[in-house]
Amino acid sequence: MRQKGFTLIELLIVVAIIGILATIGLPMYTKHQAKAKFTAGLAEISALKAGYEDVINQGTVPTVSLIGGNSQTANCKIDVTGDVASGAGYISCEILDAPAPVLGKTITLTRSATSGWTCATTADPQYVAKGCSANGA
Repeated sequence: MRQKGFTLIELLIVVAIIGILATIGLPMYTKHQAKAKFTAGLAEISALKAGYEDVINQGTVPTVSLIGGNSQTANCKIDVTGDVASGAGYISCEILDAPAPVLGKTITLTRSATSGWTCATTADPQYVAKGCSANGA
């Protein structure tokens, strides 16, 4: 009588293949998560630019609540400053609850009355979304 089923060596080969795939896949997944968290943080503070413009053009010093934001969200700890006289200021996001490569990094949208908005970050360039420049960790 012939027995049916898997041999021990066949099972070990399958386990080894799964291990190799996991070794390759996990770092790629973490990088994808970090990029997604960065993009979510950038989207949150970018949405506040219109409110910032409205408040500063009315001659009021912008605050997080005045421009329509919350000081802390699921993705960011948000900070806002502005100078009515010069029209300069910034909206920044310290990334929260994220993978280690972007955790605690900042995204800063800086406003100049003459040149408009620019974006800079302390995150590594490989995690940065288009339109924002990495200035080193």
